[in-house]
Amino acid sequence: MTLATRLTLLCAFASLFASAPASSLAQEKESKPGEKSAEPAAAPPKEETSVTDHSIKIAGQSIPYKATVGSLLLKNEKDEPEALLFFTSYTRSDVKDLSQRPIAFVYNGGPGSASLWLHMGSFGPKRVATVNAGVTPPAPYKLEDNPHCLLDKTDLVFIDPIGTGFSHAVGKSQDKDFWGVDQDARSLANFVQSYISRNNRWNSPKFLIGESYGTFRNAVLSNTLQNRYNLYLNGLVMISSVWDLGTISFYPGNDLSYILYLPSYAATAWYHKVLTDRPDNLNAFLDDVRKFGYGEYADALLKGSTLTDTEKSAVAKKLARFTGLGEDYLLKSNLRVKLPQFMQELQRSRGLTTGRLDARFSGPTYNLISDSADYDPQEAAISGAFVAAFNQYVREDLKYNPEREYRVFANFGENRWDWKHPAGEGAFFPGSPNVMLDLANVMITNTKLQVEVEDGLYDLATPFAEAEYATNHLGLPPNIQKNIHHKTYEAGHMMYLRDEDLSRLKSNVAAFLDSASKP
Repeated sequence: MTLATRLTLLCAFASLFASAPASSLAQEKESKPGEKSAEPAAAPPKEETSVTDHSIKIAGQSIPYKATVGSLLLKNEKDEPEALLFFTSYTRSDVKDLSQRPIAFVYNGGPGSASLWLHMGSFGPKRVATVNAGVTPPAPYKLEDNPHCLLDKTDLVFIDPIGTGFSHAVGKSQDKDFWGVDQDARSLANFVQSYISRNNRWNSPKFLIGESYGTFRNAVLSNTLQNRYNLYLNGLVMISSVWDLGTISFYPGNDLSYILYLPSYAATAWYHKVLTDRPDNLNAFLDDVRKFGYGEYADALLKGSTLTDTEKSAVAKKLARFTGLGEDYLLKSNLRVKLPQFMQELQRSRGLTTGRLDARFSGPTYNLISDSADYDPQEAAISGAFVAAFNQYVREDLKYNPEREYRVFANFGENRWDWKHPAGEGAFFPGSPNVMLDLANVMITNTKLQVEVEDGLYDLATPFAEAEYATNHLGLPPNIQKNIHHKTYEAGHMMYLRDEDLSRLKSNVAAFLDSASKP
């Protein structure tokens, strides 16, 4: 079955002019000089789906479910087709009252990533087996039933944004038209509203579950759904959160990122046992790191060039104790170590590069004298398993086999993501992308909205201290601030890679869904 655009032929003109004289007909058929002959009209884009029935056992309970995989046609304000958005939904088959059954829309981030990571690693009914904090060997890979699937609590719809998975623009649109903060949110809001309308889910409790940039998307999308469609959500699940990209970017003159990364650097150094006096208790150690980072270290950075050599040496000594980096290296870096440099330097003496998405992962370093890391060992360790497992699963188990490449990441080419987004009153100049105002607005106007934040201590892509900082700086009144629930794991960006952490993640999210679904 192909999704390629198919052309239809125009009807012959002869029957329309049967009574006309032959000479006259011949003249009418002749093209005028410079005229182009009419091109055949393109057939309208066609939605294609595959529906299969399955069952899964979760906590001793057998759950029948229907898997629907395919594409949903999105149209613009002029009712013109603009995209076919690929999704995979899992809906429990034995539910009689849909108003009592939650539904969750799930996606990863990037931006420009398909949803196969959450799909095949966390909450879907099937999960690919990977090696914890190590390299998963090449095929054959093991695909197994996922006892931590969320189907016992909610129906699930995994979404691949335009340009990822099998999703693509149609008609006059191009994939790049959807690549931007607001453009992305509009297209997904269109999808969510359409899906809910088609499947009679307006009265169901509704949730968004996003990872990484997906948490950034959660804020904009929830605000868009509420303002554009009056679609009010019950809750947002934020996995590996970031709402202000400036706090994870090492801009010249901006010292906040170094402060917020310090606890994650320290946790990583503790895990790899590179600390001179390594304490036994990680959490107590991180409390000391936070106290130093938000106090003496922050004061030193804010002094800039006015910091004396004596003060700098004292701070470097403490930084070395917390991060495992050499005092001389810290002094040469002016007490400011960027993430790629930390990944390269922490285990340089061992010939290893430290992971970014999950700092527990390590990989061989090719260039030991390089200043910065060349790759992320975590991404290299699991990508093959996830991609192969999903391609086999969707084509064989779910019976959806288009003659298209499943794009794990969007092919941006020369295009770039459009980061422009309204920053609110008082933002006179363009700054780093920030959606904290969107999140604050949707929580203030929907005071019952609950937010669950899940972060890994060994995540160097979106450090947990950044989420703590952003959560505490939303400017919400206390009665709404309490609707945000923050939990951390001794894991990385994708905490679901380890069975123990996935079990806890499932338990936390399941309890959250139950609580937020109640009137």
